[in-house]
Amino acid sequence: MNKLWYLSQISIFEEMTRDEIREIDQLDTIHHFNWITKNTLVQTPESTREGFYFVKEGKLRLYKLNDNGKQFTLGILTRGNIFGELNSFSFGTKRVYIEAMESSLLCSMSEPQFERLMINRPQVALKFLKALSDRLKEREDQLEQFALHSLRKRVLHLLSTLSAKFGVIQDGYALIDLPLSHQEIANMLGASREAVSNVMSELAKEGVVKISRLSVQLAVTILEENIPRISTH
Repeated sequence: MNKLWYLSQISIFEEMTRDEIREIDQLDTIHHFNWITKNTLVQTPESTREGFYFVKEGKLRLYKLNDNGKQFTLGILTRGNIFGELNSFSFGTKRVYIEAMESSLLCSMSEPQFERLMINRPQVALKFLKALSDRLKEREDQLEQFALHSLRKRVLHLLSTLSAKFGVIQDGYALIDLPLSHQEIANMLGASREAVSNVMSELAKEGVVKISRLSVQLAVTILEENIPRISTH
């Protein structure tokens, strides 16, 4: 039953009934892994994993390095998210580093298993397309922010996005459930740590954010301005 519960938490299966999920499990399309420890590299550009991978528990960070060795975070995956590459389908995770931000649990699906699932459950293909579309939109938003907006606006947009995805609302602020140093925020924005620290100090003075060691809280009013659809209840 625990295995079926984990399958139900994967985004492409989440609206299926328990009987449907049991049928998918019986197709033997999903291979289950053991826990991956924090800071383990799941993938490097030289060792791209073939197949699709699902995050059952934990958080993974996708990033690239520039010629100077500077990191640029492309995204953070959490429970229910998908990554990987097949000849017929790609989530754009080839040639990137994927690192466990905390102890994480994965399962995988090979190309023949994916094809078997599509034949037996064609409606799942639409879920894969939606997941891919969401990932592409995320990348598009990232590029737009990078190209058109000031660092302050980019910081606020990033914190709003992270709050919407990982935030816990407490006393008018969204506590982001991620270890966030100024360096990590800089990595996500392709900026210098010093520039990010200056912006964060200004935002803290204005009461827009609250900062403690590896912890950031964003005012709900700012979150609602940047992502109006967020529910704070």
